[in-house]
Amino acid sequence: MIRDLIRLSRMSLQRATAVLILTGLALLQTAVVAAGPLTDRPGWAVHHTTKPYAQLVRDVITATKSQGLTVVTQAGPTKAAAARGITIPGNRVIGVFNNDYAVRVLRRSTAAMIEAPIRLYVTEDTDATATLSYKTATHVFAPYLTEGGQELADIAAELDQHLEAIAQNAVQSAP
Repeated sequence: MIRDLIRLSRMSLQRATAVLILTGLALLQTAVVAAGPLTDRPGWAVHHTTKPYAQLVRDVITATKSQGLTVVTQAGPTKAAAARGITIPGNRVIGVFNNDYAVRVLRRSTAAMIEAPIRLYVTEDTDATATLSYKTATHVFAPYLTEGGQELADIAAELDQHLEAIAQNAVQSAP
């Protein structure tokens, strides 16, 4: 009988431990993950807005098309994290480029093409607004200028004008 009580106590302790571990894991997975807002940094353009995240994503896509560029890629972890029980702020990387720029870059530097598409980054802030940020094309293509020369620098400068126009258009349009 004493053996049965000891065995029962061990089983209860194991079950209690398992329940505690599973509860702890569930709490960790439902935690809100946030690192804080983006700030200015070398080679980046950061545009804080009063717009909600979803609206800024739509406005960036619309502004991209108006600049003759194409949205080539979109990626963001927000929905996948939610499916895992993790809440994170809205987060979307939007890759923009077009074939004309691809051909021109490749004529100057094969290696530089790894930087295409240029990425625009829309992040949701804690106050329900959103921020648009990106690395400038002149910053992104700088490591390839020895190979690509002034022509590649000119392409980067043109892309910077498009990126700034996209940002201004997306940020300034009414929410």
